[in-house]
Amino acid sequence: MTCPACGGETLAFPVPATLNDHAPGGGERAVVCTTCLRTHATDSVIDENPDFSTIHATFPSGEAGAALSLALGLLDSLALRRDAVDDCCAYAERAGADVLLTLDRLAGDEAVDPYVDLNRRRRQLAELLR
Repeated sequence: MTCPACGGETLAFPVPATLNDHAPGGGERAVVCTTCLRTHATDSVIDENPDFSTIHATFPSGEAGAALSLALGLLDSLALRRDAVDDCCAYAERAGADVLLTLDRLAGDEAVDPYVDLNRRRRQLAELLR
């Protein structure tokens, strides 16, 4: 599947059960665009162990990667989705991810063209996660 917003490649992943409410469409599966970092609902068959390194070499794997992908998809409206972003980031951190470091690395990668200003959102997120 390609991203409907930018045409980039997407990566399908299973959504951790406790985060289903924060997934696009409230589903058990989602895709993240490896270029613009938007998330979308999907009905396609997914790999239970997706390779999140296709987004960035240091992107977290497993459930941490899934939770961080969901958080990235919610960053366009941080003020309205504060609780959802906090839930996803907290889940990712409990699963071993360093959310803020990953955002720094994504912001500095020219292969990624995020739909939001990651540097600005990172500062806002740092305040939120205190």
